Amino acid sequence: MTEHARSAHPFYAYCQTALQEIEEQGRYRRFTSLSRRSTEYPVYDQGNIKQPEKPVTVWSSNDYLGMGVEPEVMNAAIAAIQEYGAGSGGTRNIAGTHPLHVALEAELADLHGKEAGLLFVSGYVSNHASLQTILNSMSGEWITFSDQQNHASMIAGIKGAKKSQCIIFKHNDLIDLEEKLASAPTTAPKLIAFESVYSMDGDIADIGAICALARKYNALTYLDEVHAVGLYGNQGGGISERDQVADQVDIIEGTLAKGFGVHGGYVTAKKEIIEYLRLAASGFIFTTALPPSIVAPALASIRLVRQQQWRREKLFERVHSFQKKLKAAGIPFIETESHIVPVMIGDAERCKEISKRLLEEYSLYATPINYPTVPKGTERLRLTPNPFHTDAMMDEMVHALKALL
Repeated sequence: MTEHARSAHPFYAYCQTALQEIEEQGRYRRFTSLSRRSTEYPVYDQGNIKQPEKPVTVWSSNDYLGMGVEPEVMNAAIAAIQEYGAGSGGTRNIAGTHPLHVALEAELADLHGKEAGLLFVSGYVSNHASLQTILNSMSGEWITFSDQQNHASMIAGIKGAKKSQCIIFKHNDLIDLEEKLASAPTTAPKLIAFESVYSMDGDIADIGAICALARKYNALTYLDEVHAVGLYGNQGGGISERDQVADQVDIIEGTLAKGFGVHGGYVTAKKEIIEYLRLAASGFIFTTALPPSIVAPALASIRLVRQQQWRREKLFERVHSFQKKLKAAGIPFIETESHIVPVMIGDAERCKEISKRLLEEYSLYATPINYPTVPKGTERLRLTPNPFHTDAMMDEMVHALKALL
């Protein structure tokens, strides 16, 4: 078949039309090529690696504590590559399980006070595979109660289950959740899926109250702590550790890619749940294992974060300092108790334009967040101050925002 004949397929025309519509709606996302300076975080170089254009201060990284550039973490990765090679060599069932995997899973289980843990190749996969596998289990139809603002990975896992009815409850609304739980058949297996810190608005769930409802209506609880692990609690166990309710949650899911600064996802729970997922979740079974060069630095990072409370203290000192500067300048933002600082714009095109001008005129990178990630009319710049943002960097961002808003 010729190239012309292949391009005649109707899917090509569909893609062209869809892309044009996305462009017209102001939702077309373009990558900005940035290379991090490991010794100068949060400063990056924009452009080609060999010929960088200019240094840029990044304000939208999810490496919240800067653990990805911590020398001890980087050295653990280097040592693992030198000793074990670049890859893992197979799935966990086919020569891909290393003693480091076993050690990391035990560390994660201990972090959350659970009996066992299971590693996945990403946080998206851990949510998708775990929820889909759980909700396809047993003989009856599960009823899943999903928070209105749950992450796309959770929604995909829930909707991908053939034996589950999904009921969406209003965001962080305990009254609505209980009404929906009370109206469900008492004999049906139930699961409540929710997050601790919601990454777009930065608000936080009342985990203890949700768990109390779960006990009242005999529901399993599945908590996504992706944007909280490493940052909250005495050892970085997340909001569930901070609020001393981790023992009330059945399944705690998290990531190694944000607060811990490396890569990968995981779930922790009672041993029988983890064993079931290990033996039944296709998203775990049929994919190559995380390489030792990722697992070793993740393990080093978690151990440092658990021991060093000063990292969390420094993060929130910086967050609160930045919020004060924004408030003094009259810049609109959502003030929450979390580490996420959304600066509200309210229009997709304007949001994209401000982000572009911040980069081009001020060498500041702030990701525009538009529909469908957030509802139309709530477009914003999602800023994440970290321990390495100096007062001078904050003043630069506040000055730029005041000029552009």
